[in-house]
Amino acid sequence: MHFSKAALAALTCGTAILAALPGTAVADVLVDNVEGLTPDGKGGVTRFDGFLIDDAGRIAQVFERGDKRPKKVDYQVDGKGRVLVPGMIDAHGHVMATGFAQLTLDLSGTTTLDEALSRIRAWSAAHPEAPWILGTGWNQVSWGLERMPTAAELDAVTGGKPAWLTRVDGHAGWANTAALEAAGVTSTSKAPAGGEILRKAGSKDPAGVLVDAATTLVEAKVPRPRPEDRDAALAEAQLALLAQGVTAIADMGTTIEDWQTYRRAGDSGRLRMRIVSYAHGIDDMALIGGPGPTVWLYDDRLKLNGVKLYLDGALGSRGAWLKAPYADAPEVSGLPQLNETQLGNLMSRAALDNFQVAVHAIGDKANAAVLDAIDELSATYKGDRRWRIEHAQIVDPVDIARFGEHGTIASMQPQHEASDRTMAEARLGPDRLAGAYAWRSIAATGAPLAFGSDTPVEPAHPFEGMAVAISRQGADGLPSGGWQPQEAVTREAALAAYTTGAAYAMFAEDRLGRIAKGYRADFLFVDRDPMLASPQDMRGVKVLETWIGGQLAWSSAKDRAVSKELREEAREGEDSGR
Repeated sequence: MHFSKAALAALTCGTAILAALPGTAVADVLVDNVEGLTPDGKGGVTRFDGFLIDDAGRIAQVFERGDKRPKKVDYQVDGKGRVLVPGMIDAHGHVMATGFAQLTLDLSGTTTLDEALSRIRAWSAAHPEAPWILGTGWNQVSWGLERMPTAAELDAVTGGKPAWLTRVDGHAGWANTAALEAAGVTSTSKAPAGGEILRKAGSKDPAGVLVDAATTLVEAKVPRPRPEDRDAALAEAQLALLAQGVTAIADMGTTIEDWQTYRRAGDSGRLRMRIVSYAHGIDDMALIGGPGPTVWLYDDRLKLNGVKLYLDGALGSRGAWLKAPYADAPEVSGLPQLNETQLGNLMSRAALDNFQVAVHAIGDKANAAVLDAIDELSATYKGDRRWRIEHAQIVDPVDIARFGEHGTIASMQPQHEASDRTMAEARLGPDRLAGAYAWRSIAATGAPLAFGSDTPVEPAHPFEGMAVAISRQGADGLPSGGWQPQEAVTREAALAAYTTGAAYAMFAEDRLGRIAKGYRADFLFVDRDPMLASPQDMRGVKVLETWIGGQLAWSSAKDRAVSKELREEAREGEDSGR
């Protein structure tokens, strides 16, 4: 994978902003005159108006109104009455994919196939040096199509250059004829287990879209990113996440190449946020962790906790594994990536060496299968395992109570409900929605909730996620009263799921997620109080500053100033090289 001079110039800007913002190592910093709020770890919210940070970047003392402050400190930050909250923790995201999405063709937000094709044509013309046209974010449901796009439609705008565009959920890819030929995908090709090659009507010729495991056929031929490309993507991802107040993220599906990218950033002081990794399968788990999870590295900025396993696909591409066929495709019940025996064996292999297990399960059959495996393995693997189910989007109501039996963590993404609700209705029909995105019901079993975004599938906007969680409505305020409103959660529960709940889900509840003594000083200044804002206002919460370990990691004011200066320098450099 190679980038243009313009793209690399933008990367330079992003990296420079990260390098320019953090200040000198802290030593006794008093943050005062704030309207502070934090989860109390017991389901409520505590208010405060100041706190002291020690020289290790941890909270030494929290002050309520009227408490005496220390007379001598090395530095003092006047909050000027602004609202201060803990740093947000994204319980499920894809760091490198988020960075690469910033650097390649972005089709998210396109509302018609024609709009997408126009954007592809423009990007191709602007990047003649690119050997492949790569991108993400398309969604045929958002285009109003009742079918998938075709290679022929892509051929018309790509000029014969191979093109591979990943669907918004990451579970399908759209190839043109050149890409299919490069991958050797023909009428005689067979899809690997857990995958599907969509065919032209009345023919065995590939139509252009490959689903789940079949995507590997084309991905094996896509040019691999160079180390410097990966470094650039990480810089872009950090900028995007810090700007939205995400101070820590669970990276779901870390490869050995990703891990080495994080290590290079840590070694050079460029790892600003906190990344807790879940390896991309057992092989990468063993390569990265060896005999077990790693310790915290780089001042609690990097750790390998466990492994991410895929059991099924996604609803949008009909890969989610369902107990009954899809309402809008009665011949399909999903694409399981593993059978129950394989799943249990892989989970056991990871648990044997004390790796935490996180399993992607979207359909009700997939969720039931993971719960079955957890029930069986819990008899063998004692202790604090914190089994995780990632997404848990469609759960048969008869299985909901099972989340509480072993304290299974429901790692869910509220923004998916707002984006997927009409599609979920079409895929499932009205009689199978009772366990869809069932946040409140699952939490009521005693199972911990951990909220995230699945970035870049959804943007990493935690306050938007909180707005959806408390309203069950989209940005347009629909549906009136909320979709399946009985599953909405309280503001306190939503805030906790993005802070203390997400921290618990990654074994970090003793250091992240709260403004409390002994915790890392990760916090945000925001422009309004999320506990008082309406759902619509909560969507509009602006992050003013992001602090990690008591140091400024991102500032809206400095971001604008530094970005403008560096963009001008980049343009001058490009002009002089012509």
